Amino acid sequence: MDSTKPSTSNVPITTRNRRVPGLVFLTSAVVALGFRTLFPLLTEYTLCTRQDQIYTVNEAQPQAHCITVQNDRISRVGSYDEVALVSIRLPFLGRSFEFQRPSVSYVDAADIIVPGLADAHAHIIENGWMMQLPLAGSASVQEVIERIKQYLKSHPDVLNDPSRWIEGMGWDQTKWENKQFPTAEDLDQDPLLRGRLISLSRVDGHARWVSPRVLDLMGTLPADDEVIGGQIIRDAHGIFVDNAMDLIPTPPWSHQQMEEFFSATANAALQFGLTSIHDADTRLPMVEFFKRKAEEGAIPLRLYLMGGVPLPHNGSVSDIARYISDEWRHGIPRFINYGKQARLTLRSVKLFADGALGSWGAALLAPYSDNPTIQGTLLQPSGVLRAAVRRYFRDDMQVNIHCIGDKANRLALDIFEDLIEEKAVNVSAWRPRIEHAQIIDEHDLGRLGKLGVTASVQPTHATSDMWYAERRLGPKRMKGAYAYASLLRLSDHSALPLGSDFPVEGVNPLLGFHAAVKRLAVDGTSPHGPSGWYPDERLTRKQALKGMTLDAAYASFQEQEIGSLEVGKKADFVVFDRDFVGCLDGEVCDGSEILQAKVKAVIIDGKVAWGELPQLEARKVVYGLIEKLRTYARGLALV
Repeated sequence: MDSTKPSTSNVPITTRNRRVPGLVFLTSAVVALGFRTLFPLLTEYTLCTRQDQIYTVNEAQPQAHCITVQNDRISRVGSYDEVALVSIRLPFLGRSFEFQRPSVSYVDAADIIVPGLADAHAHIIENGWMMQLPLAGSASVQEVIERIKQYLKSHPDVLNDPSRWIEGMGWDQTKWENKQFPTAEDLDQDPLLRGRLISLSRVDGHARWVSPRVLDLMGTLPADDEVIGGQIIRDAHGIFVDNAMDLIPTPPWSHQQMEEFFSATANAALQFGLTSIHDADTRLPMVEFFKRKAEEGAIPLRLYLMGGVPLPHNGSVSDIARYISDEWRHGIPRFINYGKQARLTLRSVKLFADGALGSWGAALLAPYSDNPTIQGTLLQPSGVLRAAVRRYFRDDMQVNIHCIGDKANRLALDIFEDLIEEKAVNVSAWRPRIEHAQIIDEHDLGRLGKLGVTASVQPTHATSDMWYAERRLGPKRMKGAYAYASLLRLSDHSALPLGSDFPVEGVNPLLGFHAAVKRLAVDGTSPHGPSGWYPDERLTRKQALKGMTLDAAYASFQEQEIGSLEVGKKADFVVFDRDFVGCLDGEVCDGSEILQAKVKAVIIDGKVAWGELPQLEARKVVYGLIEKLRTYARGLALV
């Protein structure tokens, strides 16, 4: 028998005084327990591991044996004796009774329990949209074409209607042999695709590849100097980068489509252990969709929305400020814990400083090493971004700025620093964020930490980009690129929220965990060998877990409610089938255990949201307790 799991039948109820009639004993015990214990047991359960395999992310109590949930909150965390045993004293009999709570159950020996995992930067609706026609991993233009053909053959309604748009996401020319952008003509080579309306988003969402028919629909394209914050790649006819994508007349999503996309993403997120998602760039139609779902009580996990405001690409700063004011007044609302389940919050906005590295759109301080004629793109003039930040600060909104390149990161820090100093801003109350913080000048790494700005990063971006990033940036700029350990070390509040940016990367948070602690591809490779790509920037396993739990909660003003397993907090946690945080004795922690870990149960607000727990029903708890008292009474010859 496992000594760490006391048998329920062997935990004694002790008496130290003379025997009394069994009816008195049983009635007294049940009455006492009824008022003191039975009622709470109807709404509580205790879950124990075989060892201290509950990773709480609470510095004062890093690991625990058992946890008790009452209603939607955590009521006890600690050792078996502290949590699973209860002592009842009957004063008029002068006796104490100690027994294991009937509501105690055990996970399997290898299982661990961690706080509910959060993705601090993702795109919920877009992920469901991508799942219609996923192009990630395509090794060539021809493979993309074959995937589109398979999609059409499996969707005869689209195949037989030439007016229907065909949209997909995930192609990445850096994975192809020639490393070059594709062309519109490539999409007209196959008879099945010829003449179709096709728009395909690059893996990072910062470029689109369209067919000749779409180009015909668009008519005369603007000159280069008329596309502010974007680029039409004319050598590769049919490629639109960043703000130039706004020229493509793709139809908006219907409510029914958003319903399907949301359901697909939510189901995938839950099965991988996510209990909270920060949705980056939630446009107004999506906000209204999520509000309706919240009012219906139909949001299965916590959502933290960053309102998306598409800023005009030209006009005076005063015109932009007026636009922002109107958009705010008539558009983006502000709400916290909205809806029947209190799971929806919008108290922040997402702004964009630049584009992406893969499409040469990240704004750099010096030209690209592999393309010396360009330095990337700021998506709007610096004055426009500055006006937007100040407007939303005045309206008590957290501001989160997308910054990939070192020029974009410096601009965001300059804007934040000026405002913080001018207004004597309480940074811990405002909590501004830089989303991605991907390539930062070494000088600015220290600035970011001192200002108290939160860097929200995505570890799988490092392992996806590592095969071409140094060629694109050069060795000097790599010192401040994907520098996760440095960012955490320099953070004044020791927080580094981790996300995935799905659908750019996969939904499974353990892919990000693996990338953060190993800096290797899932097959164990990297440009620098098995020790990982720039291994000094690896996070520890405990740091990675904190980044996916408590740090993400801090970045969304929710650290008092979620993010760690502490008494009084929401009962959000996940049961995994193996230990990838501390690793069990005798196991080799080579990273494979991270990728092999499977979710067994996801708990949100104390209830099973996915999978199942080995817990007892409340009725069985009460009946079992009464039967136990009868058994002990008979054993003591009291009946």
